[in-house]
Amino acid sequence: MRGTLAGLGWWQNPIPQPPSGHLDQVLAVLEKYGWCQSLDTSPTGRMCIRGAQGLLEKTGHVTPAVRDRAVDHMQTTLAQAGITMQFFTWNDLPGQEFSHVKTLITKAARHARQIGE
Repeated sequence: MRGTLAGLGWWQNPIPQPPSGHLDQVLAVLEKYGWCQSLDTSPTGRMCIRGAQGLLEKTGHVTPAVRDRAVDHMQTTLAQAGITMQFFTWNDLPGQEFSHVKTLITKAARHARQIGE
Protein backbone atom coordinates (compact mmCIF):
# COMPACT_ATOMS: atom_id res chain seq x y z
CA MET A 1 0.00 0.00 0.00
CA ARG A 2 2.81 2.40 0.87
CA GLY A 3 4.47 1.88 -2.50
CA THR A 4 1.20 2.50 -4.31
CA LEU A 5 0.62 5.83 -2.62
CA ALA A 6 4.28 6.82 -2.62
CA GLY A 7 4.19 6.46 -6.40
CA LEU A 8 1.52 9.15 -6.46
CA GLY A 9 3.32 11.32 -3.91
CA TRP A 10 0.54 10.85 -1.34
CA TRP A 11 2.15 8.71 1.35
CA GLN A 12 2.92 11.24 4.08
CA ASN A 13 0.34 13.31 5.92
CA PRO A 14 -2.79 12.37 4.00
CA ILE A 15 -5.43 15.07 3.89
CA PRO A 16 -9.02 13.82 3.64
CA GLN A 17 -10.51 15.18 0.45
CA PRO A 18 -14.02 16.43 -0.39
CA PRO A 19 -16.04 14.21 -2.77
CA SER A 20 -14.70 15.92 -5.91
CA GLY A 21 -11.08 15.56 -4.75
CA HIS A 22 -11.69 11.96 -3.73
CA LEU A 23 -13.04 11.15 -7.19
CA ASP A 24 -10.02 12.86 -8.77
CA GLN A 25 -7.75 10.69 -6.60
CA VAL A 26 -9.69 7.53 -7.51
CA LEU A 27 -9.12 8.31 -11.19
CA ALA A 28 -5.42 9.02 -10.59
CA VAL A 29 -5.01 5.64 -8.83
CA LEU A 30 -6.74 3.81 -11.67
CA GLU A 31 -4.72 5.61 -14.34
CA LYS A 32 -1.41 4.89 -12.61
CA TYR A 33 -1.97 1.30 -11.46
CA GLY A 34 -4.56 0.07 -13.92
CA TRP A 35 -8.26 -0.67 -13.86
CA CYS A 36 -9.84 -4.09 -13.41
CA GLN A 37 -13.22 -5.73 -13.05
CA SER A 38 -14.68 -8.22 -10.55
CA LEU A 39 -11.95 -7.75 -7.91
CA ASP A 40 -11.29 -4.76 -5.69
CA THR A 41 -7.58 -5.39 -6.32
CA SER A 42 -6.25 -7.89 -8.86
CA PRO A 43 -3.19 -10.09 -8.25
CA THR A 44 -1.21 -7.69 -10.46
CA GLY A 45 -2.26 -4.57 -8.49
CA ARG A 46 -4.97 -3.25 -10.77
CA MET A 47 -8.09 -1.93 -9.03
CA CYS A 48 -11.75 -1.39 -9.73
CA ILE A 49 -13.42 1.87 -8.67
CA ARG A 50 -14.39 0.40 -5.29
CA GLY A 51 -10.86 -0.96 -4.77
CA ALA A 52 -9.32 2.46 -5.37
CA GLN A 53 -11.82 4.01 -2.97
CA GLY A 54 -10.95 1.42 -0.33
CA LEU A 55 -7.24 2.09 -0.69
CA LEU A 56 -7.79 5.82 -0.26
CA GLU A 57 -10.06 5.31 2.74
CA LYS A 58 -7.67 2.90 4.50
CA THR A 59 -4.86 5.41 4.15
CA GLY A 60 -6.78 8.45 5.42
CA HIS A 61 -7.32 10.22 2.11
CA VAL A 62 -11.10 10.10 2.46
CA THR A 63 -13.53 9.65 5.33
CA PRO A 64 -16.30 7.05 5.09
CA ALA A 65 -18.96 9.80 4.96
CA VAL A 66 -17.23 11.64 2.12
CA ARG A 67 -16.68 8.36 0.27
CA ASP A 68 -20.43 7.77 0.52
CA ARG A 69 -21.08 11.23 -0.95
CA ALA A 70 -18.70 10.46 -3.83
CA VAL A 71 -20.68 7.26 -4.45
CA ASP A 72 -23.87 9.34 -4.47
CA HIS A 73 -22.34 11.55 -7.18
CA MET A 74 -21.42 8.50 -9.27
CA GLN A 75 -24.92 7.07 -8.84
CA THR A 76 -26.46 10.41 -9.87
CA THR A 77 -24.26 10.50 -12.95
CA LEU A 78 -25.27 6.96 -13.90
CA ALA A 79 -28.96 7.78 -13.29
CA GLN A 80 -28.70 10.79 -15.60
CA ALA A 81 -27.62 8.32 -18.31
CA GLY A 82 -30.59 6.07 -17.53
CA ILE A 83 -28.55 3.48 -15.64
CA THR A 84 -30.11 2.30 -12.37
CA MET A 85 -27.60 -0.31 -11.20
CA GLN A 86 -24.95 0.19 -8.52
CA PHE A 87 -21.67 1.65 -9.80
CA PHE A 88 -19.69 -1.47 -8.86
CA THR A 89 -22.11 -3.69 -10.83
CA TRP A 90 -21.86 -1.29 -13.77
CA ASN A 91 -18.03 -1.42 -13.48
CA ASP A 92 -18.15 -5.20 -13.89
CA LEU A 93 -20.44 -5.37 -16.93
CA PRO A 94 -19.13 -7.52 -19.78
CA GLY A 95 -17.57 -5.28 -22.41
CA GLN A 96 -17.11 -2.37 -20.00
CA GLU A 97 -14.15 -0.17 -20.94
CA PHE A 98 -11.89 2.06 -18.88
CA SER A 99 -12.82 5.02 -21.08
CA HIS A 100 -16.41 4.71 -19.77
CA VAL A 101 -15.19 4.42 -16.18
CA LYS A 102 -13.04 7.52 -16.65
CA THR A 103 -16.02 9.43 -18.06
CA LEU A 104 -18.20 8.42 -15.11
CA ILE A 105 -15.64 9.50 -12.52
CA THR A 106 -14.85 12.76 -14.34
CA LYS A 107 -18.53 13.71 -14.69
CA ALA A 108 -19.27 12.77 -11.07
CA ALA A 109 -16.33 14.91 -9.84
CA ARG A 110 -17.53 17.83 -11.99
CA HIS A 111 -21.03 17.49 -10.53
CA ALA A 112 -19.62 17.44 -6.99
CA ARG A 113 -17.58 20.59 -7.68
CA GLN A 114 -20.60 22.39 -9.11
CA ILE A 115 -22.42 22.02 -5.79
CA GLY A 116 -19.41 22.93 -3.69
CA GLU A 117 -18.28 19.44 -2.81
